[in-house]
Amino acid sequence: MTDKKTRVILIRHGESNVTVQRILGGEKSCTGLSELGQQQAAALRDRLAKEQAKVDYLYASTMPRAMETAEIIQPALNLDKLHLDSELVEHRPGEADGKPYEELQTLFGESDYHGRPHSEFAPGAESLSLFHYRVSAALEKVIAQHVGQTIMIVCHGGVIDVAIRQLLDLPRRGQFDLWTLNTSLTEFLVDDTGTTRGRWTLIRYNDHAHLAGLPFATNTDQ
Repeated sequence: MTDKKTRVILIRHGESNVTVQRILGGEKSCTGLSELGQQQAAALRDRLAKEQAKVDYLYASTMPRAMETAEIIQPALNLDKLHLDSELVEHRPGEADGKPYEELQTLFGESDYHGRPHSEFAPGAESLSLFHYRVSAALEKVIAQHVGQTIMIVCHGGVIDVAIRQLLDLPRRGQFDLWTLNTSLTEFLVDDTGTTRGRWTLIRYNDHAHLAGLPFATNTDQ
């Protein structure tokens, strides 16, 4: 008999090549994990194996950096199938995809992404509002399909930000900033029975104990 507690564990992907290259990595330009990112994912895999993590379903966004992270940790979960969801990708940057960060303002002007949540900062880019709507809908769909089960989702910092605001019913912008680290775990639990039915609890955020001993980021000052 199930205890009817739905558990969602979100993992931010390992350090990506686009982060090291200092370019805005969207769906067109993402090329997967850096060497350090692969080490981070391997460290998480080893931790999950040691803890004998119990997960019913493993999901990943379709961005290469998320898929690669998920593929590295998958053996520790004893799951044969990796489920991919293109709606769980990071913010879609339109024509800014693949452009160096230092050139964005020159190319597209000064951006007020958070202050103007309905505006796109580059042609074809998602506004903050559209990003929140897309990710929230995708998360709710996945959760509804797995009530009473444990779901692990390898995704992105922006997606985790949306999840925290959506599941905990917090403001959609402002109030606080999140700095979610690569391969960290963020976990939510909802009790689907009793007087607290439907109320989510944040169990942990940014749990990255497995990264002890690894560099914080790839050193590019060489």
